[in-house]
Amino acid sequence: MIRFRTSRPRPAAPGGSGPRPPRRRLRTALFRTAAALLAAALLLTGVVLWQHDYGLREERVTVRAGGNDLRGVLATPAGRGPGPFPLVVLVHGDGEVDATHEGFYRPYWEAFARAGYASLSLDKPAGWLGQSMDDRARETLDAIAWAARTRPEVDPARIGLWGASQAGWVMPKVVARAPAPGVRFVIAVGTAVNWHRQGEYHLRAGLRAEGADAERTARALRTREDTLSLLRRGAAFGEYRARPDADPQLTAERWAFISRNHTADATADLRAMPPVPVLLISGADDLNVDGAETEAVYRGLLAPGTLTVRRYPEATHALVRTPVEGSAWRLALTAVFAPRALFPPGLLDDQRRFLEEQR
Repeated sequence: MIRFRTSRPRPAAPGGSGPRPPRRRLRTALFRTAAALLAAALLLTGVVLWQHDYGLREERVTVRAGGNDLRGVLATPAGRGPGPFPLVVLVHGDGEVDATHEGFYRPYWEAFARAGYASLSLDKPAGWLGQSMDDRARETLDAIAWAARTRPEVDPARIGLWGASQAGWVMPKVVARAPAPGVRFVIAVGTAVNWHRQGEYHLRAGLRAEGADAERTARALRTREDTLSLLRRGAAFGEYRARPDADPQLTAERWAFISRNHTADATADLRAMPPVPVLLISGADDLNVDGAETEAVYRGLLAPGTLTVRRYPEATHALVRTPVEGSAWRLALTAVFAPRALFPPGLLDDQRRFLEEQR
């Protein structure tokens, strides 16, 4: 017969440790978990701080431009002495934009600084919807004049422009009108030429992306043409809102802005530009602007040998990588933990090299 022996707890040896009370074990587990979470938080904080260290000296400035006192940022290369540095003046696209574009511009500023350039960017004025493209050009010319006259860290003979999207209707005016020594170069990012053609391209591209059929596309194009008819005859916002197909999100201020600017076309200003180097950048997945059309117009109008073109696959209108922009959580995480990875490979380096060639 096999007998089973039951084990009895042995008394703890003098000075030894016996089984820990459950409450004590729980406190130990909680302490270890908290320590691990704290270590992880410190590590992530370190990663974020490291990723957002751009090697720039940023000075908050106020500039009288376009009749407004605009706050902005003058960013100069860190560790390169007092200058004077060549300068890139940024020209925003559509919408309400602060000087840093909520931090989006800093990787660009870093690339410019690595080429030895300073950057100047201003907040858009509170009343930007009341501006025409001519108003925006005057504002940019005032910013250039302020930097050239008042900032010893800026070389007034080496000032150029960087602009995105709607800036395509602003920068050619600035280059054509700037007094000597003039604008030395232009970096044009996702810019269009003709407001109406850009609007139709945007509409068609969006409909294709949504898989719209021929009937829906035709209906949308008819609605667009009806709206253009109102704009051409200067119709008031109330008349537009009375239409059954009116966009319920379009405000009176936005209607006034569109009414003021819908005839914008950069052709004459591009033709009037002096021969300065231009870097034209576009994303292959741009649903807002037809980069191929812009390139064709620029090649036909700009002085021979002045145009450089870079087109990036899997990049959107904002020149953000398409898979990143298409995912809200991925976009947010990339912006926080790896902001330079927002952009397609080569984008920042190509601009750095272009600027180095202009020194």
